[in-house]
Amino acid sequence: MNGVANLSLAADSRVGNIAFVDLKAQQRRIRDGVEKRLMAVLDHGRYIAGPEITELEEKLAARTGAKAAVACASGTAALIIPLLARGIGPGDAVFAPAFTYNATANAILLSGATPVFVDIDPTTFNIDPADLERRIEQVREQGTLTPRAVVPVDLFGSPADYRALMKIAGREELFVLADGAQSFGGSLDNRWVGDLAPVTATSFFPGKALGAYGDAGAILSQNEDDRECWESIRWHGTDEARKNSIRVGFNARMDSFQAAVLLEKMAIFDEELAARHRVAEVYNERLSSIAKPQAHVDGALSGYGYYAMRIENRDHVVNTVKEMGVPTAVYYSTPLHQMQAFEAYAPEGGLPVTEQVSADILSLPMHPYLTPDQVDYICDAVEAASRK
Repeated sequence: MNGVANLSLAADSRVGNIAFVDLKAQQRRIRDGVEKRLMAVLDHGRYIAGPEITELEEKLAARTGAKAAVACASGTAALIIPLLARGIGPGDAVFAPAFTYNATANAILLSGATPVFVDIDPTTFNIDPADLERRIEQVREQGTLTPRAVVPVDLFGSPADYRALMKIAGREELFVLADGAQSFGGSLDNRWVGDLAPVTATSFFPGKALGAYGDAGAILSQNEDDRECWESIRWHGTDEARKNSIRVGFNARMDSFQAAVLLEKMAIFDEELAARHRVAEVYNERLSSIAKPQAHVDGALSGYGYYAMRIENRDHVVNTVKEMGVPTAVYYSTPLHQMQAFEAYAPEGGLPVTEQVSADILSLPMHPYLTPDQVDYICDAVEAASRK
């Protein structure tokens, strides 16, 4: 194909409308099963703490290799609860990348702790272990905060370098809470996200690879003993009878309807994950000569919650392919340390790599229902836009 006109014609005659994330196609596939599960909730009437919650937790643990899974109201709640359970709060430093969604920093601040932003690797876009070590040393030298935890983010679905991170955390006595909000289905060294760190938080926001039809999340642990405390915190810090408060908590429950939807989606998740990998393989093959697709640490497989790459003239490409019918997204054009809410925690000198990546990062459509024609058309459009 040559030129915008031919690409536009191709979109009308062969490709159809391209969705960045296509929940409608997925729903058509699972609609009958979802309706049956939702009707079951209506029939038993346990809209909170219904049997679907227990079933989901058991299947999440079995799927990921986690020793325990606790369903909760959102991915943000899944980050806050383990921090509270560990007693992390005022005076504590929690290290995290600034190249992520704001929920990561919000969770740290809502726990009462102080975020310390860390730079990222320019190829994986995940937290840089070497810079983490530098930030820990700086905090110890300053002496005003106590290093307590690190929150790596598996950005776009690709697991962080947990081999290096766990060594640092062990030496520095840091709690590792993995932010796996985008990485369900990812793996490292043949172990699934959910079993790569002592604790993993994940999100089931509708647009995620495994998403509910509303807000929902889960915490996955390598230690069964975490369950009781987390269950208490998610129910206002009450005891098992839910009558007496035994610790500080908040309303972080997942409702039974969301669990019902997730259970039906889990039945097709592995097939959808394979389809995501097929899309990514074509993108990598077709676009690596004009862009820099996200790299993964050795032994890692992405869950491809998103497909991201660095590309020159990003804004021009975005505007040009939009005219050709190709939707895109930019995650994240503004890193956290440059946002008003978090600028007080911006490190001196900024985060050079984070700022460079934010200037040229681009995400392409990624979902299991992209047709081969659509994937080829997207690649054709990006190639054409990069030449103009």
